Amino acid sequence: MTARSTRRTTAAHSRTAAVGAIAVAGALLLTGCGDQTEKSDSGDSQSSSGAPLADKLPKSLRDKGTVKVGSDIAYAPVEFKDDSGRTVGIDPDLADALGKQLGVKFEFENGTFDTLITGLRSKRYDIAMSAMTDTKNRQEGIDSDTGKKVGQGVDFVDYFTAGVSIYTKKGDDQGIKTWSDLCGKKLVLQRGTVSEDLAKAENEKCPAGKKISMEAFDNDQQAQTRLRAGGANAGSSDFPVAAYAVKTSGGGKDFELVGEQVEAAPYGIAVAKDNTQLRDALQAALDAVIANGEYKKIMDKWGVAEGAVTKAAVNGGK
Repeated sequence: MTARSTRRTTAAHSRTAAVGAIAVAGALLLTGCGDQTEKSDSGDSQSSSGAPLADKLPKSLRDKGTVKVGSDIAYAPVEFKDDSGRTVGIDPDLADALGKQLGVKFEFENGTFDTLITGLRSKRYDIAMSAMTDTKNRQEGIDSDTGKKVGQGVDFVDYFTAGVSIYTKKGDDQGIKTWSDLCGKKLVLQRGTVSEDLAKAENEKCPAGKKISMEAFDNDQQAQTRLRAGGANAGSSDFPVAAYAVKTSGGGKDFELVGEQVEAAPYGIAVAKDNTQLRDALQAALDAVIANGEYKKIMDKWGVAEGAVTKAAVNGGK
C-alpha cells in the first residue's frame, strides 16, 4: 500500500520514520493478505466497565461491543499478518489502545485498499484504518483522477504523519534520486495510493517518448515482488513501508531507498460524515492515549516515532 495515497490516497503521502529505527520490527516477516472476510484476533475484548470514554460512543456500538475496521492488511509495519496469521502492526496496536479507552474491541477485516471507503459508505465497516492519507478530495468525496464528486466524502481523525519514498533493487539505483528521474523508466506501486497520484502528476512533465511506465497492484507486496524479480526499475510507497521492506526483504539485501521522501501528510482514521459521534469519540480516545503514554510506546515499538503527532486532529489534511 502506499501515502497509501503516503500514502494511501489521492494526494500526497509521506512518512518520516528512521530506517535504522525500523530495525526494532525487523524480525517480523511480510506475509500475504487473507480473504476479504477474515477478521483479526488482535486485542482482547473490552467491556465498557472501567473504560473511561465508553459513554462517548454511539449506543449501538457500545451494545455491540465491537468496532468493525476496514483495512488492507498487507502494509508492514502499519498492518500485516505475522507468522502465526495474526494481524499486527502500528494500526492494530493503536486500535487496541483506543479500545481500552472506549470499552470495545476493534475487529480488523481485510479488504483491498481502493475499496475501503466504499465499504465504509455501505456500512460494511464502522471505520477504515489503513495508513490512509487524509486529503481534501477524500473529505469531500472527489475522485482525484476525474475531479468529479463520487460520494459524500468522509471525516478523518489524524493519528500519524508520513511521506512517500522511492526504492530500487539494492546496488542498482540507475541514477534515480528524484521523481523526475523516473521519466523513461518503469515504476511499480499500489493502486489508489498517493504514490500513484504522484507518478501520474510527474508523468505529465516527462518529455514525449520518455513517459513513466506504471504498473499498479492491489497491494504493496505484489509491487515489491515484481521489482525483486527485475520487472521494473523502481517502486514507490509510504516511507515507513518502503523503509521496512528495505530492512527486511531478503534480510536487507533486496532493496535500497533512493532520494528523499516527499509529500508528508497525515494518516487518518476514516469515519462516515454522518457519524460525528463516533468521530468525536475516536478523537477523544486518541488524545487520551497520547496523554497517558501508550501512543508513544506504540510508535517507539515500531520505530516510527518521527511520524508521531502530539494531538488528534480532525480533517487536518490539505
